[in-house]
Amino acid sequence: MSTITMHSASVPVFARILGNMINWMEAAKAHAEAKKFDTANYLGLRLAPDMLPFKNQIQICSDAAKGCVARLAGVDVPSWPDDEASFDDLIERVRKTRDYVLSLPAAQIDGSEGREITIPRRSGDALKFSGENYLKHFAMPNFFFHATTTYALLRHAGVSIGKMDFLGR
Repeated sequence: MSTITMHSASVPVFARILGNMINWMEAAKAHAEAKKFDTANYLGLRLAPDMLPFKNQIQICSDAAKGCVARLAGVDVPSWPDDEASFDDLIERVRKTRDYVLSLPAAQIDGSEGREITIPRRSGDALKFSGENYLKHFAMPNFFFHATTTYALLRHAGVSIGKMDFLGR
């Protein structure tokens, strides 16, 4: 039996869901092609008028995953512009995020349970966590919130994906 580590609790989880997201988005492209509409229609999808649209859900999900593993590894969080203009650009961002997450060695992440993680905020004081609390109570819930919202937006748009597409096979 293996011991759970900070790496095993983060990188494979992020990588799996990011890979699943690519599959959902590929299914969405096929759906748009079959129904003869432009995939740009997905970019502005929202479940409610006051929520951020699909495009932002992908960007925030990406930022959550890459930010988490970088902070746990003790390296600078890569800064990527939020300039995706097409559905294919968003798929590429998810791929790039998955590749980045997988690029950090386990040895850099393991042992980060007690590392102080500081999250700057636009307004107010920065948030401070131990590495373990950051992973379990901030980064993962934030990542899954935006991944689930992405999934829900595509389902709402008629894309034929189901629970096993979310979980992975």
